[in-house]
Amino acid sequence: MSEAKTEPSGGTLSAVQGTAMYVGAVLGTGVIALPALAAEAAGPASLLAWLALVVLSAPLAAAFAALGARYPDAGGVSTYAMKAFGERASAVVGWCFYLAVPPGAAAAALFGGAYVSSAVGGGTTTTTVTAVGLMVVVTAANSLGLRVTGRFQFMLAGLLVTLLLIAVALSLPKADTANLEPFAPHGWSAVLPAAALLVWSFAGWEAITHLAGEFKRPARDLPRATYSAVVIVGGLYLLVAFAVIVVLGAKAAESDAPLGDLMAAGLGGDARYLAAGAALLLTTGAMNAYYAGAANLGAALARDGALPAWMSRGSVAGEVPRRSLAVVSGLSFLALFAVVASSLGTEPLVLLTTGSFVAVYAIGVAAAVKLLPKGTKGRASALGACVAVAALLIMAGLYLLWPLAVAGAALLYLRINRRRRAGRQAQAAVPVTPPLETASDARESGS
Repeated sequence: MSEAKTEPSGGTLSAVQGTAMYVGAVLGTGVIALPALAAEAAGPASLLAWLALVVLSAPLAAAFAALGARYPDAGGVSTYAMKAFGERASAVVGWCFYLAVPPGAAAAALFGGAYVSSAVGGGTTTTTVTAVGLMVVVTAANSLGLRVTGRFQFMLAGLLVTLLLIAVALSLPKADTANLEPFAPHGWSAVLPAAALLVWSFAGWEAITHLAGEFKRPARDLPRATYSAVVIVGGLYLLVAFAVIVVLGAKAAESDAPLGDLMAAGLGGDARYLAAGAALLLTTGAMNAYYAGAANLGAALARDGALPAWMSRGSVAGEVPRRSLAVVSGLSFLALFAVVASSLGTEPLVLLTTGSFVAVYAIGVAAAVKLLPKGTKGRASALGACVAVAALLIMAGLYLLWPLAVAGAALLYLRINRRRRAGRQAQAAVPVTPPLETASDARESGS
């Protein structure tokens, strides 16, 4: 077993920038709606579900950080699957992650757009225009390269954390501990459904592994970024969830924009515009991190023969995978326009994304158990993460049919591509023999 690299990788991301990308990826749009949904399911007892989420996410994040530090490669989880289980598993997990980002990005953009439309009006038109604008901004930021993206994410995460802390700090003086009673109005068994809603917040811990090769010192900076992000994200989730319950009380379960209501309680008056700004920050941060990770992954998959070779440009650390980024962006726009045109809403996009990421986690954690040396903290974290993944698989249920279909497509492409490469190699190996000389050719040459 090779040791983790300790020398510089040639990348540009620092531990601080990596922490910012983690915060943006994991917080995502969860803090916009999940506190209200969990409160509706379990009341104040939903705080126990939040606490369980933070505890379970720690070993999952640590396992992926250990893999990224030991094997810094743009392929991320697909690289770990390759080393642990071979080419087929790598292609499957790579396709699952790559094709999960477009529907997830479209859903996230629509979530952010809904907050804007609630503030300025305009309904579906405002929501759609805002979503398109978010996608354009994130695509442009990533096309400029990881140095710009890292700085952009650092600024974004800083503004986001500051805004959330201000909202909580200003609203807590309006808190009423009576809102914690009854603590479990729907019974203690309701905590489990609330926790099932919160599994969305797991999404993000694997995303930065695709950027491991872009860290200046992956073995040192990636774990630091991970541990810092776990503390920051866990603390923010718990703070916001607690404030929503003790400040809003019964209204928390009825709120479509709990963060906006929390800001209104603290700032007074109409805080719709500030809530919309917070939603845009959260959405942009999540989309930015996932676009960056998926673009690098697509280039790495193309390099390894699991996607068309023309997408492989940018798979080397320090390069910008613009072709892969263009594919991710294009598919995201297609998903957005399909949902808007059909008026189906964001639920289909969310369900597709969930099933795919659960499959990615399952394969990634299994690879961590196999690859990480026994007796190390990383392997212990991987074993602990198996518990979280088992729960996710049970909760995903029928939604796992989508990643199964994606897996079938990935294996079919891999088989076809193998045959093509074998055919080209066979043609190259056949010696070219000159045509036989005929009698008439001989007479002409003699004359």
